[in-house]
Amino acid sequence: MNLLLLEPGDVAGDGTARVTGRRLAHVRDVLAPEIGRTLRVGLLGGRLGTARVAALSDRELVLEPAALVEDPPPRAGVDLLVAVPRPKALAKLLPAVAALGVDRLVLVNAARVEKSYFDAGVLEPPSVGALLRLGLEQARDTVLPEVLVRPRFRPFVEDECDALLSSTDLRLVAHPPAPAACPRRGAADRVALAIGPEGGWVPFEVELLAARGFRPVNMGARILRIETVVPFLIGMLR
Repeated sequence: MNLLLLEPGDVAGDGTARVTGRRLAHVRDVLAPEIGRTLRVGLLGGRLGTARVAALSDRELVLEPAALVEDPPPRAGVDLLVAVPRPKALAKLLPAVAALGVDRLVLVNAARVEKSYFDAGVLEPPSVGALLRLGLEQARDTVLPEVLVRPRFRPFVEDECDALLSSTDLRLVAHPPAPAACPRRGAADRVALAIGPEGGWVPFEVELLAARGFRPVNMGARILRIETVVPFLIGMLR
């Protein structure tokens, strides 16, 4: 935990904050601060700064009013369209997406996605929120990505995709057989990346995405897992 992420509900009217649960356990057992020590904190959806430890017990951590004077890190300028991966991979992907500053993650169905993946507990909103917060704590960020789940691929691409991604300047679909390499983007470009399931997109899916402006590109000779390909692609674009 590189940042103690405060929820709005943690903060009282006088500015003091009370922290319990997982965050308390980490502060108490890992950081083990003395009373008066300063901790790096951030308010979810807001700014970052520091706060002094006023009290620490097995029941709660009490912080003095925080000095929140820093803006969160710049956004990556990336929206992701990802075929739902197996639950264990998704549990790794969600923190990475938050840590990288992705603005929006759309989890979609695809021909090679197992239907059972949509019933996985990791897709439940409380689980998604908890995993995203782990990524924010790692990256010292406070801004949650938007996460959408769309179990029907074709209706999403044909009816919703253009409006949702209207601000993107560049749309790419990762597709190993594509002859074109993944390009670098301009400094001001907003990018939408579509990443398929294990086994890749089927031709119909690539064609449907291409009809909405997604250019098929490859990432080189290596075939990577989803939790690896997301940071790899974002790094390539930069």
